[in-house]
Amino acid sequence: MKILIDIGGCDNPQKMIDGVVCAAKQFSDYTMVIVGDSSFINDRLGSCAPANIIVEHAPDVITNDDVPTQAIRKKPDSSMVRSINMLNGSDDVIGLVSAGSTGALLTCATLLVQRIKGVSRPVLASLMPTAVDGKLVCIADSGANVDSKPEYLAQFALMATAYVKTMFDIKDPKVGLLSVGTEDKKGDERTKAAFSLLKELPIDFVGNMEARDALSGEYDVVVCDGFSGNVLLKSTEGTAKLVVGMLKQSIMSSASAKIGALFMKKALKSLKSKMDYHAYGGAPFLGVKKLVVKTHGSSNEVSTSVSIANIIKMHRGNILEDIKSGIADALDKGEQIGESGAKE
Repeated sequence: MKILIDIGGCDNPQKMIDGVVCAAKQFSDYTMVIVGDSSFINDRLGSCAPANIIVEHAPDVITNDDVPTQAIRKKPDSSMVRSINMLNGSDDVIGLVSAGSTGALLTCATLLVQRIKGVSRPVLASLMPTAVDGKLVCIADSGANVDSKPEYLAQFALMATAYVKTMFDIKDPKVGLLSVGTEDKKGDERTKAAFSLLKELPIDFVGNMEARDALSGEYDVVVCDGFSGNVLLKSTEGTAKLVVGMLKQSIMSSASAKIGALFMKKALKSLKSKMDYHAYGGAPFLGVKKLVVKTHGSSNEVSTSVSIANIIKMHRGNILEDIKSGIADALDKGEQIGESGAKE
């Protein structure tokens, strides 16, 4: 089985390559295909690359400045389009990791890989740390669908639940709906309509939740539209950076603080590692026919290696079949989670 790694358009391609090497050593029964400028890749790999790494030359790159739909047509030799075509054209290719343009990747995945039957809109499912040690929470949607109908949010809940079950072996993930209050009637009209749909689904829906509780550890899945989810994700990341920066300033403010920090070095290092988004890998784009993971443009060795490991875990856990059957069962039971074009 093969896994594709698109290094085009990322900030640290050399670090991504190093991450592929780590994953290749860990998963020797899988073949890692690095897609990008072959001369750069081979120079970084050197002569001691694991035998299960191969290189696919793709000299062009889709940038964040490109219009996704135009770039797909005008840049057929880009690493992203080449990767997507390989993903579509080979049954032995199980998934793709890319740190390139988010808009282009999601457009490629939706239009070229295509949606699973019954899925109205695929969802970007990001993981974030919580106050409970070792527990993560899945934010669905974290930016793929800025404008979402209530039916989409219901499907997001089904797909994210399947993802959390597979990744963390949680029998009944607790699902909360992001709103402006915990009362059942809180929120705008879309949120109220989504609340009614979520109550009828075969999931452990625990009701509305506020953004301040997203990282409390009380929830396994937070369902929201892509606009709210992206704001939640980035504002939380920004707050974490602010707190860490303020903590550093406080430590350096006096000799006694520096001495105290020495005694807390182990605890501070542990806190820093928990807040490092690289440790959780990229966000899967759930709802398309193959496994596609969007990782940060600044991905390093750790996030690349973890993203590859996550694809392997999702593949072994048959997550695509779980999503397919979950959506189909809900539609067959008459749940109002689809739209006219989704069943085609």
